[in-house]
Amino acid sequence: MPLSLFYLLHLQSVALPKVVTRPEDVQYASVLKATGLIEADIAPASDAGGKYHVARTATITRITEEGLAEISKMLNEPRRTAKTLQRGRSGFRRSSLA
Repeated sequence: MPLSLFYLLHLQSVALPKVVTRPEDVQYASVLKATGLIEADIAPASDAGGKYHVARTATITRITEEGLAEISKMLNEPRRTAKTLQRGRSGFRRSSLA
């Protein structure tokens, strides 16, 4: 299961809106926004001259209905997924979710 989905589970337990600045968290927010699982304001990836810039911040405003459905699906899948979630959470804790 992609780490961005574990991040989605994490977002369910934090107060929104949430400003994130860690590059990994901004990347997770970008993926979740692109897939329609959250709404977020993320700085543009390119400037007016077309030069690419990595976004430094994102403000996650809400989990969408699709995101809530995905969370429900992850939490209600068979036991195999529970083992995957357990392994993933233990590895994910090593990165900061602040």
